Amino acid sequence: MAATFYDQISANRRNSFLLALVVVLLLGALGFSIGYALTGSGGGAVATTTIAVIVGLVMALGSYFAGDRLVLAVSGAKEVDEVSAPQLTNVVREMSLAANVPMPKVYLIDDSAPNAFATGRDPKHASVAVTTGLVEKLDREELQGVIGHELSHVRNFDIRFSLIVGVLVGSIALLSDFFLRFTFWGGTGRRSSRDREGGGGLQVIMIVVALALAILAPIAARMVQLAVSRQREYLADSSSVELTRNPYGLERALAKISADKEVLEVANRATQHLYFTNPIKKFEQRASGLFSTHPPIVERINRLRDLTGERPLESAEVAALAELE
Repeated sequence: MAATFYDQISANRRNSFLLALVVVLLLGALGFSIGYALTGSGGGAVATTTIAVIVGLVMALGSYFAGDRLVLAVSGAKEVDEVSAPQLTNVVREMSLAANVPMPKVYLIDDSAPNAFATGRDPKHASVAVTTGLVEKLDREELQGVIGHELSHVRNFDIRFSLIVGVLVGSIALLSDFFLRFTFWGGTGRRSSRDREGGGGLQVIMIVVALALAILAPIAARMVQLAVSRQREYLADSSSVELTRNPYGLERALAKISADKEVLEVANRATQHLYFTNPIKKFEQRASGLFSTHPPIVERINRLRDLTGERPLESAEVAALAELE
């Protein structure tokens, strides 16, 4: 039985929050074990966890108020209006009305590779940036599908949600790095020797647990962050169909962008997760990495086809799309 986009929206939103909860639990477990390993008391463990949260909040405030401007500047995006880009702004306005969100600022990136991204801390402070290649290579229905996807990120508060998860992951990395450096210089070794003499067996166990978590937690948190990013892409696809009532335009856009061989030069590892599709192609040298920030194009298209009851892509179509993605 074909799933509706409401089913996909509910499932993806639920999965995203469950994944974010995993990151929170990782941070809590890491902070508590490090605190107990360093102090030998529950109160010290709570204090260490609190400090980690405060550092994360400070990092979040900086990104919250200035992150979007930095991303737009790094991407070489220039603001446009109805006079300089009439078709693009018209489609953005149309999709904004459908999504019931304020009209975002519209930016154009002078690059022939077709792609787009949304940024901003909430719908009232949102921006949509698209490349010139996207406007030139997609027809109106395909452009509506892409813009609907990006405005779904805005409407669903995906940018804020990703920020929160990113800050938590950064806090885990900072806390792990601090503890490993402290351990390397012999801090816990000296303390544990004294505590063994005084019967602090539990603290010795917590030191071992903290060391294991300090090594594994950042890797696990990064994997969860990427999984959250992929879930939000599925959610935005489903939400775009809800706005446009036209899965075919979005499906064609995904296929066309995936098959395009142009390289988006302004994208990098820090910004690639923002884009509509992964802007770093497989054949590029900078593509070497273990995890992907985006779901496979084939899977995204097949989920859209599931909404309309169509057959999944055939093996030849899968091979052609997966070659460059």
